[in-house]
Amino acid sequence: MANTLSIIIPTLNEAETIERTLRSAGALDLAKELVVVDGASTDETVTLAAPLADRVIQMPQDQRGRARQMNTGAAIANGDYLLFLHADTELSSQAAKELSSAMAKHVVWGRFNVQITGQSFMLGMVACTMNWRSRVTGIATGDQAIFVRHDVFESIGGFSDQPLMEDIELSKSLRKLAGPTCLQGPVITSGRRWDKNGAFKTIILMWQLRWHYWRGTSAEQLAKAYR
Repeated sequence: MANTLSIIIPTLNEAETIERTLRSAGALDLAKELVVVDGASTDETVTLAAPLADRVIQMPQDQRGRARQMNTGAAIANGDYLLFLHADTELSSQAAKELSSAMAKHVVWGRFNVQITGQSFMLGMVACTMNWRSRVTGIATGDQAIFVRHDVFESIGGFSDQPLMEDIELSKSLRKLAGPTCLQGPVITSGRRWDKNGAFKTIILMWQLRWHYWRGTSAEQLAKAYR
């Protein structure tokens, strides 16, 4: 019997992107369920997601946070594997084929190469750097659509309850069990953050945040700078 997949999508005011993301995920040739966990959006995110998702969970505003939302989705998910997908990210058909093959081999966890769409000419370089860094360090970012065996995710306690860098902490825990399976994919994510704030400025900010986190600055302090 083939392994099943639960795609968990945390949202907060994602009316602009959620329909496209869910339609894309729903069209993939995989045995799957789509779980949206919303953090008290004030736009039409929940209304738009409801007809396209298998489950839509609404969390109270004081409980929002990407890590908490993803843990909540994982707790009610039925799949043998969990895939955590950003609301502005789509899996290509090739990514779905590679994921099916990886699940059939019972890999522990992994991620995809990412492709970033947007206006800046620097986004190709950003994606290449992200993919290279992930392969060398064994650390995956949320943009790369992390997937993991459901039982393994539960055994390590899921995502750390922190406002930023939860993907790094998850990767560190999983890396102790096995290195990530790096799939070519790609997953295609929006470059809206880079377009809005400027590609170079955003790159510098992200590297600064990672540096300070590595040096011991708390995720709570870094989240303030990020926002």
